[in-house]
Amino acid sequence: MKRRNFIQNAAITSSALLAGKLSYAGEARAGKKELYEIREYEIHFGGNQNALHAYLEKALIPAFNKFGVKNVGVFKEIGKTEPAKVYVLIVYPSLEEYGDINMKVKSDKDFIQNSAEWDKVPAEKPVFNRYNSSLLIAFENQPAIKIPAKETRIFEMRTYEGYNEDAVRRKVKMFNTEEFTIFDRTKLNRVFFGDAIAGPNLPCLTYMITFKNMEERDKNWAAFGADADWKKISNDPIYANTVSNIHRVFLEPVPYSQI
Repeated sequence: MKRRNFIQNAAITSSALLAGKLSYAGEARAGKKELYEIREYEIHFGGNQNALHAYLEKALIPAFNKFGVKNVGVFKEIGKTEPAKVYVLIVYPSLEEYGDINMKVKSDKDFIQNSAEWDKVPAEKPVFNRYNSSLLIAFENQPAIKIPAKETRIFEMRTYEGYNEDAVRRKVKMFNTEEFTIFDRTKLNRVFFGDAIAGPNLPCLTYMITFKNMEERDKNWAAFGADADWKKISNDPIYANTVSNIHRVFLEPVPYSQI
């Protein structure tokens, strides 16, 4: 009898442990943080932007969608800038899937076929000079992108540089633990937040927010600056000297953008 009870209890314990492991694994999968790639194409003077947009819309984006990237955003800068730039935001499910997806895209027959016209662009008529690429890991308290409604919108993308790695870590913590709440209250509508692991201007973080128009943007930023909680945490010594330089760019999505 004792032996039978021991076996039964062992089986129950093993099942409970297995269930716990499965539950934990499921939670870990559900809690994966996205990886963001930001490509910044600098258009060659006189370059045919339409060729780039055709390649992105007809070849690159369908290939990424095919292999698990649900959303690819394509944006142009608001106003006339020289040189003109096109921004591409690729949302990977996770860092672990980044390499696998890119290898599949490069070898995909449909992608190769759909890229044929792009590959024929002659050397004497380049479309772009170079493109920079940055990789960013989503923040702990915003592990996934927030896709705004399909309507007329502007996007503000900001990069905060830190004088060292600890400065950026503290700024990321500031967002995760305190600043997100203030953003939401003052309607700085969050799209994504990412901690850069590769790219220019390291160490840094980059985030994107969205508004209906510039008037709404200015109004909501003013509300943020006047917020009592923001004034409190911005003077907290814990967060002193977290940002040494800020870059910002105002963007609008092109018609085929998925963000």
